[in-house]
Amino acid sequence: MAEITAALVKELREKSGAGMMDCKKALAENDGDIEAAIDWLRAKGIAKADKKSGRTAAEGLIGIASAGTKAVVVEVNSETDFVARNDAFQTIVRGVADVALTTDGTVEAVGAATYPATGKSVTDTIKDAVATIGENMNLRRSVALSVEDGVVATYIHNAAADRLGKLGVLVALKSTGDKEALTAIGRQVAMHVAATAPLAIRAEEVDAAVAERERNVFIEQSRASGKPDAIIEKMVEGRMRKFFEEVALLSQAFVMNPDLTVGAAVKEAEKTVGAPIEVVGMARLLLGEGVEKEESDFAAEVAAVAKG
Repeated sequence: MAEITAALVKELREKSGAGMMDCKKALAENDGDIEAAIDWLRAKGIAKADKKSGRTAAEGLIGIASAGTKAVVVEVNSETDFVARNDAFQTIVRGVADVALTTDGTVEAVGAATYPATGKSVTDTIKDAVATIGENMNLRRSVALSVEDGVVATYIHNAAADRLGKLGVLVALKSTGDKEALTAIGRQVAMHVAATAPLAIRAEEVDAAVAERERNVFIEQSRASGKPDAIIEKMVEGRMRKFFEEVALLSQAFVMNPDLTVGAAVKEAEKTVGAPIEVVGMARLLLGEGVEKEESDFAAEVAAVAKG
């Protein structure tokens, strides 16, 4: 039996929003496993389904670079938002995105690639910038999408400067049709992805482990109704259909026109594009997603300094 420490209870409270005693019981029922405890709380109706573990806490910028049939999105972190507003830092992030466009888009490849302005690797260029700017920085994530024929549309939300912001999205569309019209619908879909954060393009592409986890939570919730197993199975299947509709891009209600699904809107756009359209890829990077920032008690720090 794992030891249920105060720190563990505090962590679960922050992640689930549930009360202290409920968190303690959930951890005891699940041998100290945080994720299992969250599912237990959800099944009991105590925690919300969308309360996730890592709050956005890291600072920095998301950068995008594109060249029609290929685009990349990168995340470069800094310690403070003050540095993220610094022209020198913004130039670096934009430059890293440009370099990433010449690679396969993996962090390893981007980090090893040459940064033209310095003649050094991206990794070494960022290290040098740390000494100049005076704050720790790092290339955290990078994603590239490409198509043989079509476009990779881009969208930056909360733009801080040209091609830079807090949230970046890529959407790859395969089509032989008009590229200008294709880019227009691609950008709308990218804006939709920014707003809804779908887990996959199609229902069948949702991670099996994620789907199974949801199913198990729905089963536990349905059992609480006391209905027969046959009825419970139908209830669970109905909830799973709803789940897939909500998390799969093409089945979501299109934010630009909620009367259509995204899939239907793309189909409708084929009339303007003049050819079939297939959504073949998407990427969404939210600054600091999944990174926990260490919080400090400023008052306590001041008091400690005052005491010498």
